[in-house]
Amino acid sequence: MSETPQGTRVAPIVGYALFDFANSAFPTVIGTFIFATYFATGIAADPVTGAAQWSLATAVAGIVIALASPIFGAIADQSGRRLPWLATFASISIVATTMLWFAHPVPTDVTFALTAVVTATIAFEIGMLFYNALLPTVAPAHLMGRISGWSWGAGYLGGLICLVIALFGLVQTDTPPFGLDKSTAEHVRATALLTAVWFVIFAIPLFAFVREPRTARVPIGVAVAGGLRQLMQTLRNVRQRRNTFRFLIAAMIYSDAVTTIFALGGVYAAATYGMDVGGVIKLGIALNVTAGIGAALGGWVDDKIGSRRTIILSLIALIVSASAVLSAPTEGIFWIAALVMSTFFGPVQAASRTMMARLAPPEERTEMFGLFALSGKLTAFMGPAAVGWITLATGSQRLGLASTLVFLAIGLWLMRGVKEAADT
Repeated sequence: MSETPQGTRVAPIVGYALFDFANSAFPTVIGTFIFATYFATGIAADPVTGAAQWSLATAVAGIVIALASPIFGAIADQSGRRLPWLATFASISIVATTMLWFAHPVPTDVTFALTAVVTATIAFEIGMLFYNALLPTVAPAHLMGRISGWSWGAGYLGGLICLVIALFGLVQTDTPPFGLDKSTAEHVRATALLTAVWFVIFAIPLFAFVREPRTARVPIGVAVAGGLRQLMQTLRNVRQRRNTFRFLIAAMIYSDAVTTIFALGGVYAAATYGMDVGGVIKLGIALNVTAGIGAALGGWVDDKIGSRRTIILSLIALIVSASAVLSAPTEGIFWIAALVMSTFFGPVQAASRTMMARLAPPEERTEMFGLFALSGKLTAFMGPAAVGWITLATGSQRLGLASTLVFLAIGLWLMRGVKEAADT
């Protein structure tokens, strides 16, 4: 197996990055730009109701993720294995995504569509906590920021390519392949099948090349009991881990805002500016280009100036650019502001993953990194719920999404008090 000059094995790093390339098709195609838009404009009774239903369904998924993630993560931490758990939840997400093919453009399919999306989202997000926890296994300390950033950039690239295929190969072609019937939205629904196949193909290298350290096998009952004890012990040690837990709380809040903006961006564009599915896909392609560039450059910045400064600078830029997006009077200004905003998505997310790895003492890195991946889901329901409730109450999705600015500001305020060093 080839190696870099520093002796770092290339194949596991490539496999790790390709998994991000694989799974990013799901949030991009299903969660944001194609199926979310199709649901709001094609399945739901009307776009505003559809946007609110989608937001609340995302909130339900977030609540389940918050309850289940700490349990599964602690159990996996005790067993010492993450790859089998990742394979299991990725498979569930892929199957649920495939079922979206059967979501027809009629209001009677609202419940079915949302059930499949919620199931796929829950499995996807729980799987991601095991994926993130694998970072220290494949990345040496001096390249942690770059590998994290490059992987995030690969994810944006994967989402971009999948969107291009969906746009020109399925949604906007005059003659859809395989005899797909446009009158029943088969050409749009087929993007769910594309996403599932994409996920399967490009996830394979991770399981082929990444190897976890050998550990003694632990019976599932022992792992469950030990995991719960470990979780309770960690929570009882909050005072000894003030710096780390301050970061965890900050990351929970600002990550919720970033995820909410990205997840609901396509629905917002469709409802506010009247974009059709094709227009939203074009927006998604452009956003993935700038986000991928930002993630790749952010990884280099992370290793140069540190994760904390990278996160703070990215949050400030997000607050300014998101405000411009939400106040844009025309679609053209919205496009410009959205492209600027997306440049900072990757750096803040990738640097957060690296920050946790740098905060954790070497002898406790696995436990603390797992806690970071778990705690990131504890408030995942708040952003979508706030957007959904405010949208329903005011009839304006613009005001609903404005709630994310509060989350970004709180996260920034908390990050100012975080030190880029392990607790002593």
